[in-house]
Amino acid sequence: MWGMSKVTLDINAFKALASDTRLDILKSLDGKRLNLKDISNATSLHQVTVHEHLTKLIEVGLVNKIEREGHKWVYYKLSWKGASLLHPENTRITILFSIAFISLFVGIAGLIDLLRKTVVTTPENGTFGPESETIPLFQTLSLYITVSCFILFTILVILSLIRLKKNIKPKL
Repeated sequence: MWGMSKVTLDINAFKALASDTRLDILKSLDGKRLNLKDISNATSLHQVTVHEHLTKLIEVGLVNKIEREGHKWVYYKLSWKGASLLHPENTRITILFSIAFISLFVGIAGLIDLLRKTVVTTPENGTFGPESETIPLFQTLSLYITVSCFILFTILVILSLIRLKKNIKPKL
C-alpha cells in the first residue's frame, strides 16, 4: 500500500502519453488551470497543435475542459487521473488525511457518548447509590477507544503533514 500508488491506464492512455508534447502539456497544467493561449506560451507550440493534443488528453481522461456558460475563455486542468499520474504520492497523503479525520470523528462521537453516559443524576433524596459510584467495564473500554482515536488522529495528521511537506519540495 505504501510502496507505489496505482494509476490504471488503458491502451489509449498509453498512446496519449507516448508523445513528449502531451507530457509537456500535462506538466504545464500541473497545479494550474490554463487557457489554450497560456498552454501554447508555456510549451512554445502553436495553439492549433496544442488544441489537437488537448483533445486527445481529454479523450483519455487525463485533462478536464472547463467551459463556463456566458464566459469567453475555455480552461483546462489536470483531472484526478492526470494529477495522480504526475504525483502518485498525493493519493497516499489523501488516504492518510481521510483516515485521520475518520478517527477524529469516531473520537468525538465516543467522547460525546461518554459524557452523556457519565452524567450522574441524583435520586430524589439527594444520596448516591453504589451503582452511581462504579464505572461499568463498557464505559472504561469506550474511554480507551476514544483516547486511542485522538492519539491515532494526531499521529496520522503529523505523518500526513510530513509527507505533504516532503512532496511540496521541488525534486531535482
